[in-house]
Amino acid sequence: MSGKYDHLDRVELIRLLEKRDRGRRLGLIWERDEIEADRAVDPHFIACDVVEELCERAAPWRNLIIEGDNHDALRWLRMTHAGRVKCIYIDPPYNTGAKDWVYNDHFVDTNDRYRHSTWLEFLYQRFLLARDLLTEDGVILVSINDENRAKLELLMEEALPGMNLGSLTWRSRTGSNDAKGAFLSKNHEHVLVFGNSGFRFGGTEKTYENYANPDNDPNGDWFADNLTQAKDQHERPNAFYPIQDPRTGIWYPCNPERVWTYPSRARLKKGQKIRTKPMEEWIEAGQVLFPKNQRIERWTTLDDLIKAIRDKNVPLSGGVPMIREDLPDLKSWIGRQVGFGIPNFKRYRKDLKTATKPLST
Repeated sequence: MSGKYDHLDRVELIRLLEKRDRGRRLGLIWERDEIEADRAVDPHFIACDVVEELCERAAPWRNLIIEGDNHDALRWLRMTHAGRVKCIYIDPPYNTGAKDWVYNDHFVDTNDRYRHSTWLEFLYQRFLLARDLLTEDGVILVSINDENRAKLELLMEEALPGMNLGSLTWRSRTGSNDAKGAFLSKNHEHVLVFGNSGFRFGGTEKTYENYANPDNDPNGDWFADNLTQAKDQHERPNAFYPIQDPRTGIWYPCNPERVWTYPSRARLKKGQKIRTKPMEEWIEAGQVLFPKNQRIERWTTLDDLIKAIRDKNVPLSGGVPMIREDLPDLKSWIGRQVGFGIPNFKRYRKDLKTATKPLST
């Protein structure tokens, strides 16, 4: 054995390997100590000169353009703008092996064994500096392609812990040809979003075309919204129950696969508190819209009901029977007027919490 471990005996080598094994962790690993150092990373003092003949009007200036190595620029900005930057957008080199960044000429090419590690270390050093520039509600947005998105996201998790907010898919071009033989479009890239705790997008403006006031409701415009949630009877047992229209006496079964949005007062445990009104109060307020002009059935015997269930001749939701043989209280449906429509919720425009909806790709 030769190299930097020649001076170690067998026991010391075993101890070193055991220590290395204990140090392994989940995440991204790159050869930080085995790649040629980024020449911009040094202890020198960084200063910038103002070129006044290129400035518009007299000082103070609202905008600043810095020409130079980005590592040097970030170090200088950290001295003058730490905690003052609201948004940083980065379009980094994509590490494709082409000459897409000037440092290729120094130590990176397509055959470089440590090409990815060099790229990762290059970005890591700069993210550490950029992080210190952000305000409490600041955000960093970084563009990247499919090929290196996974590596970059893990790197940013390392440099910006706890700041990962998600990503956007960006359509960067149209009409590109399949490049890898899988007939998969390469028209899209990604924008990774990392922000401090106070950051949030403003969202996109909501549309109100579905709102109207056909019944002259004094509360204003409204629309018929869904009255169910994406939880089943086992996940939300206090929201799985039938409801009755107090005006007509017609009963409506609950979908076992998608229960009501609001729990029943009768299903709450003693002392249990909820963050919204129970279903009974929404019905009393007239905000539960019961169907009109619908099919209504009444089964007089258990046999008739079971036959209807097996024939799927009971109320359905998305093809799912809402009355089943295996559900509790099956006999309670005998003799009731059962509606085949599905109640909705009268949602008022005035009750909207925000004027925008979350930003989405």
